[in-house]
Order: sequence, then structure tokens, then C-alpha cells
Amino acid sequence: MKRLLTFLLLIATLATAHANPGFNGRWRLDTAASSALDGWTKADLVITVDGPSVAILHDMTWRSTRLSATNTFDTKAPSELKNFFRIEQRHMAVYPAKHGITRATAAWIDENRTLRTEVFTPVEVSQGDVMMRITSEYRLSELGDTLTLIELHSSRNRPLVYVFKKVTAA
Repeated sequence: MKRLLTFLLLIATLATAHANPGFNGRWRLDTAASSALDGWTKADLVITVDGPSVAILHDMTWRSTRLSATNTFDTKAPSELKNFFRIEQRHMAVYPAKHGITRATAAWIDENRTLRTEVFTPVEVSQGDVMMRITSEYRLSELGDTLTLIELHSSRNRPLVYVFKKVTAA
């Protein structure tokens, strides 16, 4: 058992060391190609990969309201996140539970072209606080110009799909 755990840790470390640098940068939501996200007029992700750490900044705008929130994942070990932000929370009107702690795991899969995350996050619903499980895949296209986010929620039968285009300096 100890050897198996050591082997799995070694594999995770090697996968982390080779994270695809194409994920880094600003990504803008393509609303026509994405699941509905009413309540936001502009949605960007800014992804920063630094070793095993992956920071995903949500830069969201609705009329004159601007929100910026970052979720940081560790691809080497499970982590706990305070103030976990879900891109659809305003659209769904399901908000984080006050003082809730989100448990998260992250891993590179598909030859490091996909970041897979799984979170267990407490949310407030009309019946009180409940735990929501969200499994997400951030898939980088072959050309590196499109990022597709697929989210499976334990509270929904259908996945949410968001398509982002890379924002270039030009």
C-alpha cells in the first residue's frame, strides 16, 4: 500500500511538472457557444499555472457591477478553499454558504491538455445549506486558442458548458 501511494505521488508530481503552458493567460467567454449565463454581460477567466498551483481568476461584469474572484487549486494535494466562486452562481441564484469551506482536488489529465477539478462546496438553498459536488474539466483545444469548461453538478442532470477564446495582446 505504501509503495502504491508513493508511486501515485510520483506520477502526480511528474504530471504537474509538465503542465501545459498554453493554459496561462486571459480567456473571454463566447456566449453564443456557451450555456446560458444571464446576469453577466462579460466573463473572463485569467489562468496562471505556477508549478503545482493553478489560479483561476474570474473577472466578471454585469452592467456597472464588476466582480473579481480567484480559485486556486493545488494539483499535488487536496486543498480547502475559502470563498469558492462558481461562474454560474448569479445565474442560478444559488450562493455560497456563509463561512463555508470548499474541499477541492485538481489533476492534469489527457496528456496535460485538461485540468480536472472536483469540489465539494456548501451552498445556500431555500431548504438550508447543502453540499454541492462539482466536477469540472478545463479542456485546451489543439490549437491552444479555445478553452472549453465542462461542469457536472450533483444538483443537475445536464452539464454546463462554457467556451472561452484566448485574448491576445493584438
